[in-house]
Amino acid sequence: MADVAGPRARYRRILRFAGRYMVQAWWYELFLPRIGLAAVAARGRARRLRTLARNFHGLAVELGGLMIKVGQFMSSRLDVLPPEITKELEGLQDEVPPVDFAAIRALAEAELGVDLDRAYEWVDAEPLAAASLGQAHRARLTAADAAETGFADVVVKVQRPGIDAIVDVDLAALRRVAGWLRRVRVVREHVDLPALLEEFAATSREEIDYLHEARNAERFAENFAGDGRVAVPEVAWERTTRRVLTLADVTAIKINDVDGLRAAGIDPSQVATAFANVMFDQLFVDGYFHADPHPGNIFVTPVDGAAPGERAFTLTFIDFGMMGEVPDGLRRNLQRLIIAVAARNSRQMIESIRALGVLLPSADTAELERAMTALFARFGGMGFAELKDVDPREFRDFAVQFGDVMRALPFQLPENFLLIVRAVSLTSGMCSSLDPAFNVWDAVEPYAAQLLRDERGNAAQAVAAEAAAMAGIVARLPRRLDDLVTKIDDGRLAVDTPRLDQRLRALERTSRRIVSAVLFAGLFIGGGVLVLQAPVFGFVLMGVSALPLLHAVFAGFGRR
Repeated sequence: MADVAGPRARYRRILRFAGRYMVQAWWYELFLPRIGLAAVAARGRARRLRTLARNFHGLAVELGGLMIKVGQFMSSRLDVLPPEITKELEGLQDEVPPVDFAAIRALAEAELGVDLDRAYEWVDAEPLAAASLGQAHRARLTAADAAETGFADVVVKVQRPGIDAIVDVDLAALRRVAGWLRRVRVVREHVDLPALLEEFAATSREEIDYLHEARNAERFAENFAGDGRVAVPEVAWERTTRRVLTLADVTAIKINDVDGLRAAGIDPSQVATAFANVMFDQLFVDGYFHADPHPGNIFVTPVDGAAPGERAFTLTFIDFGMMGEVPDGLRRNLQRLIIAVAARNSRQMIESIRALGVLLPSADTAELERAMTALFARFGGMGFAELKDVDPREFRDFAVQFGDVMRALPFQLPENFLLIVRAVSLTSGMCSSLDPAFNVWDAVEPYAAQLLRDERGNAAQAVAAEAAAMAGIVARLPRRLDDLVTKIDDGRLAVDTPRLDQRLRALERTSRRIVSAVLFAGLFIGGGVLVLQAPVFGFVLMGVSALPLLHAVFAGFGRR
């Protein structure tokens, strides 16, 4: 990594890179359109964005540290970045040249408070893996520690020396750049940069805290306790600190090693089905999931002595630095949105979608409604079976249009949404590579059906409460009308609305359109973004958010 030049040089390098492309953006996106040359600016926009992303890719690989994480984070921000950038960065790998073992040894000994030769029976000087934030080495516990833990072969994960300082420098530079961008009105109105940066900073801090990762591993293991499908490496707490993590060595066949699986007598299609079921259990049942299930983090361990017809393998997960949750608040806000649609309550719908954290305060809901209605008309009335049979080109066209709308309006997906999208995208891609005939609909259908049943029951109770409230209003209405007539008779009420009927009809039409737009944004936001990488499951996500109810509500809008 290029941190040898010192923190100040690193800081200036990041700022120079950002400043250069901010000036370029100002020239092409602001200045030229103001002097009537918008067509000139638009002509080379895609090429400029690809060049920007390609150059950032090179900078990230050279600097390492947090900049690789920045690139990976940007590649997932389909809600605020154009596809030219996200596509170029999606292949950015978290791999850098290894740190010299002498430096790793010094840091580990300082953390553990004991010579490495005493802490472990032996440690392999050749790294098993090297990443931007840490490095892993195979090792073996001493006889005493092995007797206490119940295992001897381990993997020791050690932070890269000085990574804390590098993270501080990188975050300081990013905050400075965010401060510059905050002064640009079009950026300020379309994306909450400080919030985005703090989400990224919090995630990065957690990834370099190995005590946090160890606790994540144990929580994940508890969720699958007694489940023979999943294995998790045990933590050797006696040899674990904030900067050193010691785990049982569970290295086996990489999940994407199709030839290795077949050589071990394991059917890759069975692995695909089991992996999808395990991931959907995490998302839909546990609400706590591995957010980075790429091939390097999942092993397939053969089960010795498995009888014919029995599962002959276990899925072993590692690297629990990036975990996600599906909080109760998210489900509650989605439920409120469904209820608001059922009750035709426009104000509650807007409040619900804002509560989801999807719509920024600067959003113009009228513009949102106009932009969304046309897109929704293409797929709004479809159920699961119909979506399943739609031409994939329709999905791609929809995704392109939807992505343009997302970047033109002040949307921003919360971090938990993004982690869900990331996990599902990686899962879908992995299963398809293991089994080209894999049908994600079959895997997700049981979970979707259960969620819909749960939501239907909750929604029914809430709609009943809404109906009771409406009954109270109706009960009080005669008295209020009597008071109103009295005021008119007494001359205490003046009404000056010569075009009241026309305005009421216009308001009714607008309300219906707002219902369509806001509902579409809430229920389709996650699936619309996901369509770019996993088209089929993108629309499953929409369906899980009560697509059948959606169809029923909108089916009545055309009636007079």
